[in-house]
Amino acid sequence: MKTYNFDRVIDRHNTNSLKYDYPEDFGYTNEHLPLWVADMDFTVADEIKEALHKTNALGIFGYTKMPEKYFDVVSGWMIRHHNFKTEREWMITTPGVVFSLSTAIRALTETGDAVIILTPVYSPFRRVVENNNRKLIKSSLIYNNGRYTIDYADFEKQIISNSVKLFILCNPHNPVGRVFTKDELIRIGHICRKHNVIIVCDEIHEDFIYEPNRHIVIADLNSDFEQRCVICTAPSKTFNIAGLEISNIFIPNPDIRKRFKDELVRMSAGMVNSMGIIATMAAYKYGDEWLSQLLAYLKGNVDYVREFLTKNTPKIKLVEPEGTYLIWIDCKDMGMSNAQVNSFFKDEAKLFLDTGDIFGSEGECFQRINIGTNRKMLESAMNRIKCAYKKLFSDKENVKVE
Repeated sequence: MKTYNFDRVIDRHNTNSLKYDYPEDFGYTNEHLPLWVADMDFTVADEIKEALHKTNALGIFGYTKMPEKYFDVVSGWMIRHHNFKTEREWMITTPGVVFSLSTAIRALTETGDAVIILTPVYSPFRRVVENNNRKLIKSSLIYNNGRYTIDYADFEKQIISNSVKLFILCNPHNPVGRVFTKDELIRIGHICRKHNVIIVCDEIHEDFIYEPNRHIVIADLNSDFEQRCVICTAPSKTFNIAGLEISNIFIPNPDIRKRFKDELVRMSAGMVNSMGIIATMAAYKYGDEWLSQLLAYLKGNVDYVREFLTKNTPKIKLVEPEGTYLIWIDCKDMGMSNAQVNSFFKDEAKLFLDTGDIFGSEGECFQRINIGTNRKMLESAMNRIKCAYKKLFSDKENVKVE
């Protein structure tokens, strides 16, 4: 069995990396350590590189048709890792999940229709709703004792009072790290069925689950849920190939699927990235062991952050992640305003993170940190937080900072 070295430090500067090469576009500098946008600092599995090298060696990058065996490889992955049995006709390939969310909104709702999301949540959800001239409806997750849960009463109330037509579910949830349980999904699915709401589920982080949690595809829970779901998946986060722009969308309901496809035709959406096809097939065919070792490494990063914050910065708390490699930290006990918290991490700790407020007002005084990086980078970031924290609090109160 090959052992992968996720401790390897790779210099990504001068590679046109959004994460590393353009901090000034976002108001940061090269002095800031970037742990924000959701791509990882790890090289892909060797089999992916080898498949891409083979294609590259030919030197011709013409029009490409999706091979039939692509579906077999993707469906095999979904069965092995998520116990989700798919049918060939269900699957549609697109350039990305956010693209697909926007397509679904246009295909399945009309201008002015209401679309509901559970906040705080991935910021493009808001944009794809508002940019398509739909009415954005928010139902806030309940935050209690360091854990988020669904406010079912408010969720249903918002659906009824706004005649909601479509629900965008994020599972695993970005940024709060929840992996919704079977009971939670059944309850929310029944509400959507009761009020005839279509569920568009972003499951892009489905492969990042920390035991004993288990990812459940909501469409797999019963036939009625299946017939009202659009399931959005991609290899991009799992195998660090976001730049290859490919996703796999599963739509069991033939009418919903036709409407989605018709919208793609109206958009003149063509073929997906040919290198994305090659990479996806290699990833889903050979990437199991790479992913297994990656998950163990990420779990180590979570454990490291938890222990570090508890020991060194007790007013900054980890919201325990059940999934994803994006951790959510609670800074409310720092006694600072949202603007001050943001300034603390940017101006004092010199970190480029995702500020919690971009995920909605419920995210104020939180920060999202991408731990999909080598331990050396993560240690540097945590020590910057520690130094800034010590400077802030050591003169104000007797806070032990070792």
